[in-house]
Formats: sequence, structure tokens, C-alpha cells
Amino acid sequence: MTKLPDLGPPIPGKLHGGDLIREDDHFYNCPSCGQRVDQRDLRQVFYHETPGHEPLELEENVKVIPFRRPSK
Repeated sequence: MTKLPDLGPPIPGKLHGGDLIREDDHFYNCPSCGQRVDQRDLRQVFYHETPGHEPLELEENVKVIPFRRPSK
């Protein structure tokens, strides 16, 4: 099973246009495997676009990418 660190270093994504969104709105359920995908980490997005993939193996000590909220 593939682990998130196996996909390489984080690839941060950016929200283009629009207002700030709720934390939950950064996630979607992959239609193929059902796993929650953080759209701010493009490694996860690209992985879940691969046909026939399995869910990523989650690890407790994986670093979460911090994202700054833009100042108004």
C-alpha cells in the first residue's frame, strides 16, 4: 500500500479567486476509493486521479502542511 511520504515532498496548492472557505471545504471524497483528499496537497490530488489506485495508507506522524490565511 502506498504511503503519503512515498509520493515525495509536499506540493502545496493555492486557492485562486473567491473568498476564504471553511476548513472542511478543502477536502473531497475520492470517487474511486472513497478516501478523503486534501486539495491543498497536490500529491494527494494527483495520486487520486490515477485510475485503479488504492487508498493511501495513513500514518500518525505525517506532517500536515500549514497554510496561512491571506490577510484581508
